[in-house]
Amino acid sequence: MQKTQQLATGQLGRTGMEITRIGFGAWAIGGGGWEFGWGPQEDDESIAAIHRALERGVNWIDTAAAYGFGHSERIVGRALDGVAERPYVFTKCSLLEGPDGQVVNSLNRDSIMREAEASRERLGVEAIDLYQIHWPVPDEDIEEGWSALVELKEQGLVRHIGVSNFNVEQLRRIQSIAPVETLQPPYSLIDRATEDEILPYAEREGIGVIVYSPMASGLLTGKMTRERIEGMPDNDWRKRDPRFQEPQLTANLALVERLRAIADRHGTTPGAVAIAWTLRNPAVDGAIVGFRRPDQVDPMLAAANLQLSDEEVAEIERAR
Repeated sequence: MQKTQQLATGQLGRTGMEITRIGFGAWAIGGGGWEFGWGPQEDDESIAAIHRALERGVNWIDTAAAYGFGHSERIVGRALDGVAERPYVFTKCSLLEGPDGQVVNSLNRDSIMREAEASRERLGVEAIDLYQIHWPVPDEDIEEGWSALVELKEQGLVRHIGVSNFNVEQLRRIQSIAPVETLQPPYSLIDRATEDEILPYAEREGIGVIVYSPMASGLLTGKMTRERIEGMPDNDWRKRDPRFQEPQLTANLALVERLRAIADRHGTTPGAVAIAWTLRNPAVDGAIVGFRRPDQVDPMLAAANLQLSDEEVAEIERAR
């Protein structure tokens, strides 16, 4: 495959971290066996995918304690063991293992302190570069949870603090305790709800934004078909997602064909076009892209430098 040019980078809000426009998302490499698992996953392939991304210049990895209930963090830690030029490592707290692989939420201060220690051990780091509250649940405890992250930062156990999946009202509440450095919302051509209030607020406040699921959890890669969805293992959470079912599926696959037409003009993939579309938003500093195998890395990295014209964007969005 032809060598891609050096990946574009930018500042992550006011953190001082210069990040590549695409980061390695480690949700899927947590594997199956839990509520939001992606089915079976070979750990050696996960490690090879991380190494390939680092070779191509990706300089940050986003994971979470919840992904496989620690499994994803352990794999990231293994992959980075002995790596000379280590990437930034971001992870999250507040989702705990419950009965039968279900997730339970806790923003209790002592629970978060225990989670941070366990994450640092699994990842093999003295300090986590960015520590994030995964979900604002329960809502009445977000101040306690955020105060715990502030405490961890003051102790030097985490370098920067942020949140994921918070709305504007919740961001305002915790901003009164300490500045929110980063926000991680879902954002894709299929999920544009954050455009209305959340992304403009983050831009005004100088909050760094890294968006997740820019390809709608694989739906916009160009590789997803009805047959593939039907053949997904039962422990792949996407099989239960309405976006992968009718009546939404037909419209979503039609969107993929519009992405494919643009991709063909640029000599790239529908997934790369979908990612590049999210990076056009001025509030977005980076996109989290999940890779499960090393061969998936190169085609998607093209998105970091792909410039879409206004006409192409209108063509992609025309059925909205």
